[in-house]
Amino acid sequence: MDIIIIDGLSFALPLFIMAIGGIYCEKSGVTMLAVEGLQGFGAFTGALVAVLVSGFFGGNSPVPFYIAMLFAAVGGALFALLHALLCLKFRANQVISGVVINIMAMALTAYLTKLLNRVLFGATSDKFVLSVSSRITVPGISRIPVLGAVFTNLYPFELIIVAVSLAAWFVMYKTRFGMHLRACGDNPHAVDAAGREVGRIRLAAILLCGALSGLGGICFAYSISANFSASIYVGYGYLAIAALIFGNWRILPTLGACLLFGFARSGGYRLVQVLQMPSAYQDLVMILPYALTLLLLVFFSGQNGAPRALGEIYDKGAR
Repeated sequence: MDIIIIDGLSFALPLFIMAIGGIYCEKSGVTMLAVEGLQGFGAFTGALVAVLVSGFFGGNSPVPFYIAMLFAAVGGALFALLHALLCLKFRANQVISGVVINIMAMALTAYLTKLLNRVLFGATSDKFVLSVSSRITVPGISRIPVLGAVFTNLYPFELIIVAVSLAAWFVMYKTRFGMHLRACGDNPHAVDAAGREVGRIRLAAILLCGALSGLGGICFAYSISANFSASIYVGYGYLAIAALIFGNWRILPTLGACLLFGFARSGGYRLVQVLQMPSAYQDLVMILPYALTLLLLVFFSGQNGAPRALGEIYDKGAR
């Protein structure tokens, strides 16, 4: 049981932080299907910087890891500018823009990874190899049965994600900016009438989504594969979108959906090990979160609380 909880949290929390980014963007009225591409490009940026600076620190130094997280957020935000440009400036279809960005990110990062490995490191490799992230166990409380597993073998990024998530919740529901952002997704004309620029608020939401998606991407790169490669694009971004929809575009229910996906994945892996099934079945377990997505879609598709102006191109002159 402890292993299921530990592994489930390490998968669910990066998924959750990406879902929060999607909530911010869609609450502002901009459809965000580009989470997959943003997390991949953010992970690429963070991994590249981590590899470049790793030589300046000792082999066990955690500094490259934290630098990678910072630059992953910056890289994701910068790549999100493309979505903002297409949707806000040129008023392109937001769904098509998101899909194109996902495809572009996958192709661009795969090409750049090979190119930069050859030019900078003289290696013919399609990945950036990262160091294995250290883990933290909280003394005392970690010994409590079941609950203690939550505080055992934590990746450092899990604590950072919890802190960022709390800050994101506070900003969304307890600040003027959060109120204006939510209003942009329901009644942008009212926001404009109140003297606020809808475009700027939506731009800020898109950038924040890019930063949080990039943060989630580098966390997956460190925890699942200890490297960056094209394998980062395996649907985690789409799973984050599914989680926020099941959470009805609210942060706390979305956390529940992400935990459900995480424990389904870790529980499946544990089941394969306990039953001593062939290793090929571990690949089959990968589909559990997605199968669960389809199942939940059947039961919750009618309970859709999407922002009323989601996906609508804002025209200041229209009423």
